[in-house]
Amino acid sequence: MSLLRTVKTVLWSFIGIRKKSAYEEDLGAANPFHIIAVALVAVALFVVGLIAVVRWVVK
Repeated sequence: MSLLRTVKTVLWSFIGIRKKSAYEEDLGAANPFHIIAVALVAVALFVVGLIAVVRWVVK
């Protein structure tokens, strides 16, 4: 599974919208360590983004 496809899989899981067939296809090809690594990076970017927006709004 490519890095771009792993990122797309993680982002779709954050949103919660997936077709069952796409989910099953990704489940068979996904490497759990890659999914975890991409998810941790995505969560960190999300938190940093939220902090930046809050600081910008409060200013």
